[in-house]
Amino acid sequence: MIYLRLFWEFFKTGLFSFGGGMATLPFLYDISARTGWFSSADIADFIAVSESTPGPIGVNMATYGGYLAGGIPGGIIATLGLVTPSIIVICLISRMLSKFHENPLVKNSFYGLKPITLALIAYAAWQIISITLFDLTASGWAIFIPKAWILFAVIFVLQYVFSKAHPLWWIALGAAAGIIFKF
Repeated sequence: MIYLRLFWEFFKTGLFSFGGGMATLPFLYDISARTGWFSSADIADFIAVSESTPGPIGVNMATYGGYLAGGIPGGIIATLGLVTPSIIVICLISRMLSKFHENPLVKNSFYGLKPITLALIAYAAWQIISITLFDLTASGWAIFIPKAWILFAVIFVLQYVFSKAHPLWWIALGAAAGIIFKF
């Protein structure tokens, strides 16, 4: 039964999340709250692992979430659930869309999706920031996590100075800092 629910939950996520992998985060938080399959801290790990492994971020997060909920079969089923709506939609409308791409209704629909996508990504960014840089269970100045803020500032400045560096260097640097400073 868990596998059917996994497929359904990730199918809905794939059907309604526009804007790439980070746009799936609000859906993952909702799944977490309703099912308890994974925690908000687990979702932060999804992001870290998904960003540092090959493949689409959303698919990687679905695989990781499905794995936590139902082992290897759960990972496969959650991934299939996430990508199935895209496959169906692409097959159904690819020919029609090419005929109607200049239609004002189609153009306006896609234009209207842009702010929605931005809002979903901004919300996801806030969730990542609140988990990473703040301890929301604390009060006063203790709410700030000093070593996370220091690492954030150092990486931010270094990325500005070395803007041409490959993203793998930043991922490796972040992983090393996490190990060294025991995040």
